[in-house]
Amino acid sequence: QVQLEESGGGLVQAGGSLTLSCATSGRTFSTFSNYAMGWFRQAPGKEREFVAALQTSTSNTYYSESVKGRFTISRDTGKNTVFLKMNSLKPEDTAVYFCAARFGVVTAPQRSYEYSFWGQGTQVTVSS
Repeated sequence: QVQLEESGGGLVQAGGSLTLSCATSGRTFSTFSNYAMGWFRQAPGKEREFVAALQTSTSNTYYSESVKGRFTISRDTGKNTVFLKMNSLKPEDTAVYFCAARFGVVTAPQRSYEYSFWGQGTQVTVSS
């Protein structure tokens, strides 16, 4: 089995930055050459939405239009950790951020059903 644990959330002022981390444990992804990691978020009263994703086999990254140019997804293979660097944060970025993962190729990275494993989430609050 695979476990994902997010960290790095918190309270930040608009225009500030935060970096979220997602640590994997259990059946580590590092033993596989091809997997996908994603970040989603859910604000109060709203549906969970896609933020960013990364496909290891191609090094392709994917972003929602709302975060493109401000957020960067990356990974540290040696530490089995994926990061989400968030710059120029806005109050509308306030949400619980979830890390997600799957083995193999993700065909529709923005679709939550593509991912098999999920973390518990970390709260990000951006004050105006």
